Amino acid sequence: MRRFVIKAVAASVLGLAVAGAALAADPAKKDIVIGTTVGDFGDMVKQSIKPILEKQGYKVKLVEFTDYVRPNLALQEGALDVNVFQHKPYLDNFAKEHKLSLKEAFQVPTAPLGVYAGKVKALKDVKVGSTVAAPNDPSNFARALVMLADLGWVKLKPGINPLTASERDIAVNVKKIKIIPLEAAQLPRSRSDVDFAVINGNFATSSGIKLTEAVYQEKSYAYVNWGVVRAADAGKPWAKDVVAAYNSPAFQAYAKQKYAGYKLPQNWK
Repeated sequence: MRRFVIKAVAASVLGLAVAGAALAADPAKKDIVIGTTVGDFGDMVKQSIKPILEKQGYKVKLVEFTDYVRPNLALQEGALDVNVFQHKPYLDNFAKEHKLSLKEAFQVPTAPLGVYAGKVKALKDVKVGSTVAAPNDPSNFARALVMLADLGWVKLKPGINPLTASERDIAVNVKKIKIIPLEAAQLPRSRSDVDFAVINGNFATSSGIKLTEAVYQEKSYAYVNWGVVRAADAGKPWAKDVVAAYNSPAFQAYAKQKYAGYKLPQNWK
């Protein structure tokens, strides 16, 4: 009987040790520095991701940026371990231009581009000659054109690259839409002057517009943002732990409750 008890205790201790190991930080790396842009991505780290990783024994530091250039340079230089702020087309172009060795690792909930009502309140009420304000930078303008094509308001030329579409790529302007390019930050204020406005998610939320107010959101997952690491780090245990945290049931539940209207990672159920 005593021998049985000893074995049972030993098994219990072993089980706890195994469970502890499963939640333990990578012994080769205890500190993780995550860089994000100011706002929702930083909040996700502070409110959910940091607590998840710290329960595993990591020490997590958040660095917030106000631009789209320094986060990738800082990651390449080793000042960051992970950054979260960009979609893959931007990453691919930036990495190629600056000769960086970076790799996308996981998708994150992203405020999507949406069509919002202006003077006209419903998509079904669009009329010939309706005015649509759209972001004037090439990348987001291309996204707006794809959305207008998805709605059937324009037809794009076959075989074009949807990531670089321009007005020259409109084959048929079915509704004779008048597209008004504006600085992205001006789009929320333009709604009173146009029939519809295509607004970036971050500018919508910063202007007090709920994403759930959009009358249409883009279908494409091409612009869902990614968490990025150095290519050499992608297979390391700590990097896998970060990926697991961002795909964990705890983070999914948090994000779905906190970020209504966001486009969620494609691999989430």
